[in-house]
Amino acid sequence: MVIDAHQHFWQYDANRHAWISEEMKVIQRDFLPEDLAPILQKNGINGCIAVQADQTLAETDFLIDLAKKHDFIKGVVGWVDLRADDVDDVLEQYAEDKIVKGFRHIVQSETDIEFMLRPKFKAGISALGLFDFTYDILIFHDQLDQAIQLVKLFPDQKFVLDHIAKPDIKSGEFVTWQTNIKKLALHQNVFCKISGMVTEAEWKTWKPTDFKVYLDTVVKAFGTERLMYGSDWPVCLVAATYEEQLGIVSDYFAGFSTLEKKKIMGGNASKFYKI
Repeated sequence: MVIDAHQHFWQYDANRHAWISEEMKVIQRDFLPEDLAPILQKNGINGCIAVQADQTLAETDFLIDLAKKHDFIKGVVGWVDLRADDVDDVLEQYAEDKIVKGFRHIVQSETDIEFMLRPKFKAGISALGLFDFTYDILIFHDQLDQAIQLVKLFPDQKFVLDHIAKPDIKSGEFVTWQTNIKKLALHQNVFCKISGMVTEAEWKTWKPTDFKVYLDTVVKAFGTERLMYGSDWPVCLVAATYEEQLGIVSDYFAGFSTLEKKKIMGGNASKFYKI
């Protein structure tokens, strides 16, 4: 299967989705499965992983409900409060539904530079392992050191780095990011999503060549065994059409073997999320 390993659905609410600024006005509306299905079909993509965009249990339940109604949603990455005292009980309930593959926290918005290393958060990560849930790491590039320390503590937990850790593609800076990506990738339990790149570049004037050094880095660090394609639709629409962001990845990997392309475009996601 060809899988888009990272996209979102929402019923737009100005308060709940306050992070969608006026500059991002194009995505200040509802985005639901009926909007995505024809796009995936047009581009030869068989399914997707729906990832949380709101930090509530209602969001997780919303995505589960959508997945039950639409076969092309192959898995859900939801949200639970990993710091809660009853996190084991909550995870046990979600473990009954096989469509739930893992969880994510929007760590990029946390101002605490030690957030992922606090005892309660680490206890939540431990709890994920009890139910074989994955964890999506959503951070900015300057939080990579924290992520490296976290994954070191949990060698048996399956992690995936979202959006290649959001490097500053707009400025072209990559040296510190590159060093830390290499360190993170040394941990074999960590995968990486090739996603979210266009929104870290100049939205209106990016060129495919802007992404080459970043793609070269993650390919060298993670290899083709631990990379997976994700669109970050509909967020990507502030800077590119679905086809444009897909084209960056397709063109870059055009010279790779058929097997390598199959892994990046779905095989690795299927393995990681147990689709």
